[in-house]
Amino acid sequence: MKIVSKSILFLFIIFIILIGLSNCNDPNQRITTADFVGSKTCIECHQKEYNEWFISDHKHAMDTAVAETVLGDFNDASFTRNGFASKFYINNNKYFVHTKGPNGVVGDYQILYTFGYRPLQQYLVPFENGRLQCLPIAWDTERNIWYHLADSVYKNMEIKPDDWLYWTNNGQNWNGMCAECHSTNLRKNYNPATLTYNTTWSEINVSCEACHGPSSEHNKWAENKNSKLANYGLIVQTSNISSKELVNQCAYCHSRRSSFGDFIHPRKEIFDIMNPQLPKPPYFFPDGQILEEDYVYASFSQSKMHKNKVRCTNCHNPHNLKLKFDGNNLCYQCHNQDQYGKYEHHFHKDFNMEGDDLILNGGKKTVKVGEGSLCVNCHMPGRYYMGVDYRRDHSMRIPRPDLSDKLGTPNACIQCHTDKTNKWAADYTMKWYENPIKFHFGETVFLANNGDPTAIEGLLKILEDENNSEIIKATATSFIGQYQSDELYEKNKKLLQSNHALVRREAVRNFTAKTKEDLISSLVPLLDDSTLMVRNEVVPKLLIIPLMEFDTITQKKLNIAINEYIQSMEYSADFAGSRHNLANLYASLGEFEKAEDNYLVALQIDNLFYPAKTNLAMLYNSLGNNAKAEVLFKELIIQSPEEAQTYYSLGLLQAEMQKYDEAIISLRKAVEFAPERNRIKLNLFKLLSFNQEYAEAENIIDQCINSEPENIEFQLAKLELLIKINRLQEAKKVAKKILQIEPDHRDKELLIQFINS
Repeated sequence: MKIVSKSILFLFIIFIILIGLSNCNDPNQRITTADFVGSKTCIECHQKEYNEWFISDHKHAMDTAVAETVLGDFNDASFTRNGFASKFYINNNKYFVHTKGPNGVVGDYQILYTFGYRPLQQYLVPFENGRLQCLPIAWDTERNIWYHLADSVYKNMEIKPDDWLYWTNNGQNWNGMCAECHSTNLRKNYNPATLTYNTTWSEINVSCEACHGPSSEHNKWAENKNSKLANYGLIVQTSNISSKELVNQCAYCHSRRSSFGDFIHPRKEIFDIMNPQLPKPPYFFPDGQILEEDYVYASFSQSKMHKNKVRCTNCHNPHNLKLKFDGNNLCYQCHNQDQYGKYEHHFHKDFNMEGDDLILNGGKKTVKVGEGSLCVNCHMPGRYYMGVDYRRDHSMRIPRPDLSDKLGTPNACIQCHTDKTNKWAADYTMKWYENPIKFHFGETVFLANNGDPTAIEGLLKILEDENNSEIIKATATSFIGQYQSDELYEKNKKLLQSNHALVRREAVRNFTAKTKEDLISSLVPLLDDSTLMVRNEVVPKLLIIPLMEFDTITQKKLNIAINEYIQSMEYSADFAGSRHNLANLYASLGEFEKAEDNYLVALQIDNLFYPAKTNLAMLYNSLGNNAKAEVLFKELIIQSPEEAQTYYSLGLLQAEMQKYDEAIISLRKAVEFAPERNRIKLNLFKLLSFNQEYAEAENIIDQCINSEPENIEFQLAKLELLIKINRLQEAKKVAKKILQIEPDHRDKELLIQFINS
């Protein structure tokens, strides 16, 4: 027995040692904490990569304003816009601008930092409460001139000092709008209680550690390469990873999105830290082409290249950011030159062929011979942003000039041949390629974006086609909620269980439960979703139900999710939208004082953010302060005089206040601006009928019935009116119609009795 016991003990010790050794070499057992030590510590071992990075745009993403970094003309230069001259000068080796500042008051402001490098450089000015603001006048590094950024979008429009977009306000605030992607290890440190910033970084620009993570442990490994630290002691793994993982490493900064918190290494799930914009109007064209700035992710995610596991570093050197090859050789890495480089594919002259350049726009535009043979000019056309920054569309698409007139979308052909029409281009592509015209998801998105019910079939088709990317399926899902049908309701419920997080997010946004039980059974499981992005969508939906009505386990999970939601929104509480979301949350929790405070701060941040003013008015209404609510709705009408929902809300409020004549006027305006919304018409009908304005009331309810003849509610309203005005024979016909539509109507016996009376 003793011998056996010793043997077992010996084997157990050997087993424990082996487990320990295996864990030392396990690549999944990696460093999770380290310190930022700076890019200069990388030079000794990585001189080549450091030299490449040193000339990159990442290196120059932000810098201290000194002679070596400032590109703009500060030699007593001036720039005049709308009759006012801003002046740029140097005083004691410090850089200044003399221009209009807060409240439009002219002053002299020191420039502390440069921001960006090419093709434009911006400048940052410090203000109170830790704020840095982006000067709206930038330096064009190619033409060597000053220009105003607003002119690229707003032309000569004067942006007033109280506008969110004015350069000293939140729309041009560096801390919240720009900082996190221009410096390394940035911590925004916004205090939502005091409305102040204490923003910090470890390196002012986008350095080695911005992508590779803090390297203190890696440096230790480099000093002792026999150490057993996994992944060379680095927190972030950048080699031997999937294309999706690599793209996600770039996505946080190269996407149009909102953030849930500071960018912390390591990050396993991209949707725990960001909430991306879908490629649909108003930020994209209906076919997913770039319109507003998108920063690449939403474009590339919809591409065939992304689906086929192409990654950013297949084309871009990750250190100097330059393309790896010139011209079409970049594409010939994967695409056969003998097939795709031939004239019979692109039907344009090569650079070595004779021909005349295209001279267009009265000599202002020249297209050189050979440019039409470049793959990127057909498959990656671009747009100018910030006035001078040409960015290519990374959705890498086949040109579809046949859709341009129909959808209002651009195409590569006409971007070069500006003197031709879309039909001209479409005719040539049909002649050259003789391909049958294929369905494109943009046709459906165009219809859905306009509320056209004929889009439903196409939306379902997009969702069922496995060739479509996650982000396109999510885009289709986003439109389902605007259509009312049992089929789509059930489809949306299934999408709540999708393997794609973006699809689940949109399905949650769409979901309006028919019953309390349906809401709980459908959304409570998503409190355990693998992504913070989806859990954050679930919280406001579930809080339609009072917290105490959930079971104990669900209450615990929901409280955790509520805290996550609050932390996410407080991180970005320097934005009106996040303050608005917090206010809505607190209103749902019955914390009305906090709700009011956050609505008011949202309006302080952006006085034109009408959702906050609308919901504040509704909060006042719910608390019985209708006078305050009425004032806010009237302010909203002054700001947006054609917003139907505001007139509708005001009309309902005025009816509650027994101001019936004013309510009718408001609801008439709502109908004028939203004639398709029968719910508004129904409420107008009820008020008109109550006010004994029977002729107009009948006209309004007839419009509803003509639009939706099977709608029982409208038929019952017409029946009530006809009885009220003593047109009983017509009323009996309507009663019969109701029983035809719904033979087992709850008031069946009463209706039959009335018909037979």
